[in-house]
Amino acid sequence: MSGQEQEDRLEALTAAVVEAVEDKKALDVVMVDVRGNCAFADRFIIATGRTDRQLKAIAESAVQAAHRFGLPAHIEGLDAMEWLLLDLGDVVLHVMLPEVRESMQLEHLWGHVPAGRNVTEGASG
Repeated sequence: MSGQEQEDRLEALTAAVVEAVEDKKALDVVMVDVRGNCAFADRFIIATGRTDRQLKAIAESAVQAAHRFGLPAHIEGLDAMEWLLLDLGDVVLHVMLPEVRESMQLEHLWGHVPAGRNVTEGASG
């Protein structure tokens, strides 16, 4: 796959995952581009869900999006249901309850990376 094809696939996968989490009413969806700063992913998508049921629905919607790209997807964190993680290769999705997201501050752990881009323009938090 050429560099442009890889970039196009990354953009399409990111857009599909963002759309999937927004369809389930995730809050404060942010994309952090970590290319060149992270060995295991190019992008993090971070989102908040209000309840454990919503977390699961958001993650399952993202799994369906990943399958459309031929990617296997497994949800980590279903036992605790506070922070779910989906590793989609170049894209990693983090879905958290509000108090966990506030505590973890993932967007700020990558302080040397340009600020995350809120992908839900006008969304309320």
